[in-house]
Amino acid sequence: MTQDKSPAGNSTDALLAFAVELARAAGPIALPLFRTSIAVDNKQAGGFDPVTQADRAAEKIMRGMIEERYPDHGIFGEEFGHKTGNSDFTWILDPIDGTRSFICGTPTWMTLVGIKHKDRMIAGAAGQPFTDEIFSGSEAGAHLLRADQKNELRCTGQTDLGKVLAGTTAPYLFRKHGHEERLMRIEKAVQHLRFDADSYFHCMVAAGQLGISIDTGLQPYDIAALIPIIEGAGGIVTTWDGGDASDGGDILVAANKALHEQAMVLLA
Repeated sequence: MTQDKSPAGNSTDALLAFAVELARAAGPIALPLFRTSIAVDNKQAGGFDPVTQADRAAEKIMRGMIEERYPDHGIFGEEFGHKTGNSDFTWILDPIDGTRSFICGTPTWMTLVGIKHKDRMIAGAAGQPFTDEIFSGSEAGAHLLRADQKNELRCTGQTDLGKVLAGTTAPYLFRKHGHEERLMRIEKAVQHLRFDADSYFHCMVAAGQLGISIDTGLQPYDIAALIPIIEGAGGIVTTWDGGDASDGGDILVAANKALHEQAMVLLA
C-alpha cells in the first residue's frame, strides 16, 4: 500500500484503529440528543429525508479529527459532501445512518466510518453508542467491541436460504424503486424477514444472527464502511448484479457464497 505525506501511519491496522476512534468520538455528540425533542429538518422536497443537529455536529467532529490526523486524506460525508485529498485515501462518513430511527427513539441508528484506498474499502467501523457497541473490520478479521471486550464476528455457516433470517430497511423503498416483486420473492424464500433496522441489519449478518440483508437505493456512505466488517466476518457484499457495493445502489449482504447465489437468483 502506498504511503502519503500524513504524519501518522497509513497501515490498515492504524487506519482501522482511527476509524474506531472516530466512531467513539461521535457517540458523545449524538447520544445526548437521542430521545429528546430535537428539531428535524427535511432535506428532500416531495419526500422525507430528515437531518438533525446530531447528524451535523457528529460529522463535524469526525472531519476535524481526520483533518488533524491525516491532512492529505480525502473526506466524503453525508452532511458536508466531498473534500478532495492529495493521497489515495478517502474517509467515507455517515454520522447517523438511520436518522428516522434516531428521531423515533429506536436504537438501530449507527455512526459509519470507512476508509477507502484507491477503489477498495480497506477498513470500517460502525458504532451504536446507546448499546455501547462498535463493529469493526478489515481483511484481517471483524470484531465487536463493547466496553473492555473484543469478540470475533463470524457469519453463519447455514447455506439453506429457507433456514435463515433476513432483514431490510423498509418495504416502501422497494415500492419506490420498482422492486416490490423482488422483495416478495425474498420474503417467501427466507425463514423470516424483519424490517426497519437500517445498517444494523448488515452488522447482524456479520454477527451471525442473519443470513442475508438487502437494501435498495443506497448512497455510498450508507454501505461503504460496512463492507470490510462483513467481509472480515466471512460474508459477501455486492450489488444485485454482482458489482462493487462501495458506490451504493441496490445491495445484497450474504453470510456465504451459497446464500448469496440463492438470493441473487431471486433479485434478478
